[in-house]
Amino acid sequence: MKKILVTGGAGYIGSHLVKKLAEDGFDLVVLDNLSRGHIEAVHPKSKFENVDLLDKKNLLEIFDKYKFDSIIHFAAFAYVGESVEKPGLYYENNVSGSLNLIRYACEAGIKKFVFSSTCSVYGNPVQIPISEKESIKPINPYAFTKFAIEQILNDFEKAFGMKYTALRYFNAAGADPGGSIGESHNPEPHLIPIVLTAALGKREKVFVFGDDYETPDGTCIRDYIHVNDLADAHIKALMYLNSGNCSDVFNLGTGSGNSVKEIIETVSDVTGVQINYEVTQRRPGDPAVLVADNSKAKRILGWNPKFDLKDILTTAWQWHQNQKF
Repeated sequence: MKKILVTGGAGYIGSHLVKKLAEDGFDLVVLDNLSRGHIEAVHPKSKFENVDLLDKKNLLEIFDKYKFDSIIHFAAFAYVGESVEKPGLYYENNVSGSLNLIRYACEAGIKKFVFSSTCSVYGNPVQIPISEKESIKPINPYAFTKFAIEQILNDFEKAFGMKYTALRYFNAAGADPGGSIGESHNPEPHLIPIVLTAALGKREKVFVFGDDYETPDGTCIRDYIHVNDLADAHIKALMYLNSGNCSDVFNLGTGSGNSVKEIIETVSDVTGVQINYEVTQRRPGDPAVLVADNSKAKRILGWNPKFDLKDILTTAWQWHQNQKF
């Protein structure tokens, strides 16, 4: 059976993909340094290696130990605010680590690489919904690192023939419906888990950063995509490469958006708890609306999101009520 390397497979999105692949019988190796991932999230049917991508010696040993057919690369730091405060940390961890991985993959003759990118590469987009034709204009170090890795993949494809897909996520959310894994960050930067922890009484209120945007209720609108739909897209992207197709980039979102206030109101409906919130000043660099044009992924990958906002919030609420790690 062909062996797949999943980097960052102890993280939020990576662990959901690993669960899906493991349950489908794939032969997996999960590589994670556990600096932000959770060993509890790694599926027991996968092999686990505690290795940092910056550790060239141990990383090279992994490539010598296993003969991988393909790589799915999640491992990265992903806090926008932290990237602004500590850009060096992000360029070293995300870009240098990925460069090591890509270089050794090419040396090992691996020809299929699925990369976890981000819609942040578009910065403040001109057209909504956002298609893959939108100009690339990153506005923070985190987004710059993701675009730099896309460029490295493009250059290495030209030099060595390794095909890749770069999947530009919108707002990942939700949890596995079985309740065994879900979103767990410290600190938690994402709106939905923040609102849910308020519903659990773990925080007094939710801060809404601005209600004077040009949107129907004045608050920012984002495209929330269920983590299992993202996992499904990675499998389809790998199948796409396995079929001998060309490298490409794809937006992953639902194609519709929800405002901050809509999220708060829907959480109240799902949980039966009234959420206290306070409007405060805008955060610098927050676009008013980020919604995906997902037609390319639908057309080429045959991918269709299955979970709606109610599903996202229901699965996330189940997870947070019984959070295991």
